[in-house]
Amino acid sequence: MTPEAKARQQIDQKLLQSGWLIQDLKQLNLGAAQGIAVREYPTDTGPADYVLFVNRQAVGVIEAKRDEAAENITTVENQTARYAHAKLKWRKDNTPLPFLFESTGQIIRFTDERDPVPRSRELFHFFKPEQLIDWLKQPDTLRNRLYQQMPELPIRNLRDCQINAVTGLEQSLANNKPRALVHMATGAGKTFTAITSVYRLLKFGGAKRILFLVDTRNLGKQAHQEFMAYSPPDDARKFTELYNVQRLASNSIDPHAQVCISTIQRMYSILSGEAIDDTAEDLSLNELQQTSNQAKLVRYNPAVPIESFDFIVIDECHRSIYNLWKQVLDYFDAFLIGLTATPDKRTFGFFNENIVAEYSYEQSVADGVNVGYDVYEIVTEITQKGSILKAKEWIDHRDRQTRKKRWAETEADTAYTGKELDNSVVNPSQIRQVIQAMKTAVDTDIFPNRKETPKTLIFAKTDSHADDIINVVREVYGQGNAFCKKVTYKAEEDPDSILSSFRNDYNPRIAVTVDMIATGTDVKPLEVLLFMRDVRSKGYYEQMKGRGVRSLGYDDLKRVSNSADSAKTRFVLIDAVGVEKSLKTESRPLEKKPGVALRDLLQGIAIGHRDNDTVLSLANRLIRLDKQLDAKAHARITQAAGGIPVNQLAKNLIAAVDPDQIIATALATAQAQGITRSEDTLTEAEIEAARNQRVAAACAAFDSPELREHIESARREREQLIDHLNLDQTVFVGYSEQAQAQAEKVIQSFADYIQHHKDEIAALSFFYQQPYQRRQLTYDMIEDLHDALSRPPLMLTTERLWSAYARVQTSQVKGADRKRQLTDLIALVRFAIGRDSELKPFSDQVDKRFQEWIFRHNAQRTTAFSAEQTEWLRLMKDHIASSCSISRADFDYAELANKGGLQKVWSVFGADLDGLMDEMNRELVA
Repeated sequence: MTPEAKARQQIDQKLLQSGWLIQDLKQLNLGAAQGIAVREYPTDTGPADYVLFVNRQAVGVIEAKRDEAAENITTVENQTARYAHAKLKWRKDNTPLPFLFESTGQIIRFTDERDPVPRSRELFHFFKPEQLIDWLKQPDTLRNRLYQQMPELPIRNLRDCQINAVTGLEQSLANNKPRALVHMATGAGKTFTAITSVYRLLKFGGAKRILFLVDTRNLGKQAHQEFMAYSPPDDARKFTELYNVQRLASNSIDPHAQVCISTIQRMYSILSGEAIDDTAEDLSLNELQQTSNQAKLVRYNPAVPIESFDFIVIDECHRSIYNLWKQVLDYFDAFLIGLTATPDKRTFGFFNENIVAEYSYEQSVADGVNVGYDVYEIVTEITQKGSILKAKEWIDHRDRQTRKKRWAETEADTAYTGKELDNSVVNPSQIRQVIQAMKTAVDTDIFPNRKETPKTLIFAKTDSHADDIINVVREVYGQGNAFCKKVTYKAEEDPDSILSSFRNDYNPRIAVTVDMIATGTDVKPLEVLLFMRDVRSKGYYEQMKGRGVRSLGYDDLKRVSNSADSAKTRFVLIDAVGVEKSLKTESRPLEKKPGVALRDLLQGIAIGHRDNDTVLSLANRLIRLDKQLDAKAHARITQAAGGIPVNQLAKNLIAAVDPDQIIATALATAQAQGITRSEDTLTEAEIEAARNQRVAAACAAFDSPELREHIESARREREQLIDHLNLDQTVFVGYSEQAQAQAEKVIQSFADYIQHHKDEIAALSFFYQQPYQRRQLTYDMIEDLHDALSRPPLMLTTERLWSAYARVQTSQVKGADRKRQLTDLIALVRFAIGRDSELKPFSDQVDKRFQEWIFRHNAQRTTAFSAEQTEWLRLMKDHIASSCSISRADFDYAELANKGGLQKVWSVFGADLDGLMDEMNRELVA
């Protein structure tokens, strides 16, 4: 078959799959089908390879080329265009044909001549005839509508970053760019922005159907909820009242759906016809790329043609989709729109460096969309250095999956590193030290004013690690089951209901997860993230860290954390495994476990130590291991052993040193050599030779390093050692160097602000006047200053400033564990400009000045203040401490009104009251 004929054969096959009927000119029958491809159709410039007819009308042309011409296929576009503009024999209408294809059978390129700027694009397959009919019925093409008909974007209720994203995307689509990337920080409203674009593409762009790809099934549910909640700016109805939205939970696409929400795993299952694993959609693609390297071979599926979607929105477009699952994206003839908070070089490359909007995390914090964070470190001795379990120690051995324990001696000295904790070895003391250190730090240093534990998320390594953490958390905090819950796909309770409670209810206060809340999932009240697992991928780590960045208003935060005294202003990342530092290098060497007994046996057999004790010991270990392995581990070992199952490997070893079978082999060998022997007349050399022959055959499989590693790793994966013997202790607990630098930056920003605005803000002007000025500092002045400082980009709340000073100038700061009052801003300003040598709460300063003032008054007066007068003066002092000043109107407030108010205090002090108030306002504040 010539290359040209081979190409035609492949083209014919793809046309047939797409629903076209193929005819030679001699058998022309345009009534035989809706879509017909006629070979070698004559034109006035020569015969066209294929002319496409739908409903008897010529609509397109295909120029066929041999596969070797693939790299130059765009050079024949002029030839295709010539046929499209030529006069077709027997055709009355000479209008140019709109649909132009070039194909080698392997490669297909397509141009729609009706587009504003016709440009060819590569297709996975040919369109169905019905698609061309549908396009011909429309007055404009999709690209034409994107080019000239998209109305101005209503900006009401949209943030600037969302406006920039939607308008930037629409400009990119108008320019017919096939791929576009929207880079928006976590928490900035990527999904809301995407839905805004989807709405406009459906309503004004005339899109037929849009695919919304998500990372996990859980994020699919979340996206569906956002579609249901979305209210367009130009319609009173919800999105789902206007358009059909289908969240794919099966392999059937609703033909009436205009938006389909799906994981890429589900979409691959639909295209391939392969059943999807029940848990495949529960793991983030960041996790799946670690566990599977199998290529995804996507073939044409007539039930889901390439024209099924006009646009594909890829939410959280992690790099793994460009490796393992890229063919799913290549399959559809659709614009690709990527949304991510954590792009890398590969992301930029995949989207042709077409970044239509960029909104960084730093910008989002400056705008008040997100909150900043501090890094707090917990380092324990065993986390840092590991430990060793001595041989012959009696400890628990726990099955990783069933959690079943057996009490047994260790086979050999087992050294383990911090990286191996909670994989091959579990040290409950290490977990307990970390959790106790976290509790102490949060209660006394991080959120000292909270009465309840702030909403906390702990990232665990595995499901069994999560269970261990939960048990320790409940014990350390002295709380019940509701306090701490596991939120993973393997949780016995419904993970969605637990997540909802974690987000909206008082309990649980602490959630432990492996991967379910690692990316995308929105839990705004989170204020503490504890990392008890390391993360290899920088992008994935940023996604995990992003769970804490969302801002939250005071009322919403107080609803779940009642003792919160302000809006959410920050979150704290507690690093218990060095995750912050491990990201400084792209790759880290894996530490190997030294001296494990089974490994020694395997290695000895491979080298040649094949005495009976060694052979039988290995057989016994394999028999024990065989009973513990799951089907996947069995399959891996069997494949590595050349098809021999684990139990057969063990049986072969036992049989190899069986004395009776050795004798039988020796006799058979002698007989084959023509030597007459009986059991009694066999020589020692013949028996030894027979033994060595049998043992060599039984041990041959273990020459394979791959098999030895599979056996050893299967043992490690299946069973954990519970180290109750080595007790851990904390080495360091405190803010990281990064947090220290951040605190210094906060203090410098505060100092710069005071210096630059001292003449224009009344409260600052007060402090720069003469010490004995008569001007009164009012609560409104302090409130105005606080508002100016706490707004973006500074975000300098009183609590944040006090915390920064406590970290940088620890010895000079008092009362860091006290609940902050607005008037503490006075103390901060005085300390910042050098008026006070110590930073202590404003109420403490007022107390001290009050004691000096009242002592001086009593010494100067003929008669000291009475007990009743002193009590009223203390009440007035307390009011000044919380409000900066006192006046007659303030006696209407509850704290003073309950004591009798202005009428009562006037009867106590008489005409001296106003003078005393003026004096206290001046002396106690300034």
